[in-house]
Amino acid sequence: MTQVYLADLIAGARAGLLVSFPTDTVPALAAIPEKAGLIFTAKQRSQDKPLILMAASAEDLWLYVKGSENEYKIWQELAEKYWPGGLTLVLPASDVYDGLRLRLPKVMNPIDPTTIGIRVPNSAIAQSILAQTGPLATTSANFSGQPPLQTMAEIEVQFPKVLTLEYQGEILGVGIPSTVAKWTGTNWQILRQGAIKLDISSDNQI
Repeated sequence: MTQVYLADLIAGARAGLLVSFPTDTVPALAAIPEKAGLIFTAKQRSQDKPLILMAASAEDLWLYVKGSENEYKIWQELAEKYWPGGLTLVLPASDVYDGLRLRLPKVMNPIDPTTIGIRVPNSAIAQSILAQTGPLATTSANFSGQPPLQTMAEIEVQFPKVLTLEYQGEILGVGIPSTVAKWTGTNWQILRQGAIKLDISSDNQI
C-alpha cells in the first residue's frame, strides 16, 4: 500500500523518493531534480525525452533559465497569460550557480542540458505540494509510450513503489498533457499541441 496523506507525500518527495499527485492536465510522476534519474528508470524512458520542472509559481522557475532582458519580457508575458495552466515553456537553461541563477542537474535533460521545460500547474493540490517541496522534476505517470494514467488507483497498480496521494473523488485534470512551446531565440515553436490552444502573436517574437 503506497497511498499516503499529503504531509507524508511531501516528506517523501523531500527525502528523494518518487511521488505521484494530480495536476490540472494528467497526474504527475515527480521527484526532486537531483533524483530525476528515478523517473527515467521507473518509466523506462529514453534519455532523449527531457523532464519538466514544475513549480508552485513562476517566480520559482525564472531562476533556472537565462535570457536577455527582452527575452525575459516575452517569456513572462506569455506565462502571465497562460499560467497557472497547461502550458510548458522550453527555455535556455541556466548554466551557473551564483544565487541569482540556479543550475539544474544534467539528468533533467541528459541529451541537451542547455534547455529546460518549465510549468506552473493550475491545480490547488499540485501547488500545495510544490510550494512545500520546491520545484520538482515531473512527467506524466505512465510507462514510456503508453497513454497517461488518469487515476491514483491506476498509478498505484503500475508503480507500486511510488508514493501516491490518498485522494478521494474524481481527478480534476483534463486528461490531456500540457502544450509544449520552445523558444528558438526569435520566436516560439510548438513541440506538442496539448491542453491549451496557444495564441502566438507577433508580440511574442523578436
